[in-house]
Amino acid sequence: MPHWKIKKNTVESIKLQTRPPFVVGRSPSNIMTIKEAQQIVDEWINTIGVRYYNELTNTAVLMEEVGEMARLMARIYGEQSFKDKTKEVTAQADLADEMADVLFVLICLANQTGIDLTQALQKNLDKKTKRDARRHANNEKLK
Repeated sequence: MPHWKIKKNTVESIKLQTRPPFVVGRSPSNIMTIKEAQQIVDEWINTIGVRYYNELTNTAVLMEEVGEMARLMARIYGEQSFKDKTKEVTAQADLADEMADVLFVLICLANQTGIDLTQALQKNLDKKTKRDARRHANNEKLK
């Protein structure tokens, strides 16, 4: 059963009523799993967002969001400065928001293409662990 109700007032008018905000951390430990994130994003897209953008559009949106995150990274941790010094005050919160935007669109793409991100991440970590078991420990640049 959804956490919201749809009430039809007229044929032209549909109102979402008594829908609480989308809440993360539904698991007993109050930590959202990747699977839960995929489900929450799908629910949000299909209720609030109406439908997914197509995969190519979402890929372009992902690049846009990564660019916005990169711009903040360059100003917070890199050599670029803020044009507007007042933006420095909220920079860390803005960076967190941009990272969440990147994650949201990446989850949209995973949902659209049938990718289980939990399985994909586990498989990727296994690959990296096997491939890089000694590589990084023996890298003089990391010592």
